[in-house]
Amino acid sequence: MIPGVNPRQMQQMMKQMGMSQESLTATKVTIETLTGQTLVFRNPDVQKITMKGQVTFQLSGKFDTVLPKAVISISSDDIEMVAESAKVSKEVAETTLKQVEGDIAQAIVNLTE
Repeated sequence: MIPGVNPRQMQQMMKQMGMSQESLTATKVTIETLTGQTLVFRNPDVQKITMKGQVTFQLSGKFDTVLPKAVISISSDDIEMVAESAKVSKEVAETTLKQVEGDIAQAIVNLTE
């Protein structure tokens, strides 16, 4: 709140102006931005503020930034190469390539061990 103002007086002033404030109990808040970043707030302080029918939220606390993972493209040629080299089906080769994020050599090693 505002320093030096009695919380009770503040509540009365807010009520006179048609405002209400409610504290929400949240364990996690996630914000996904247009740039692909994800902000994750754990145990945040969330306030729901209603004023003249308009609802807004105030969020504060520590957060972690999660960067987007790169999308990996696996070609049919890569799948065929791994399948032939490791003597496995194309489905197994594709699954393994996805697990190793497209690393052909690692996929072959994983399938031949």
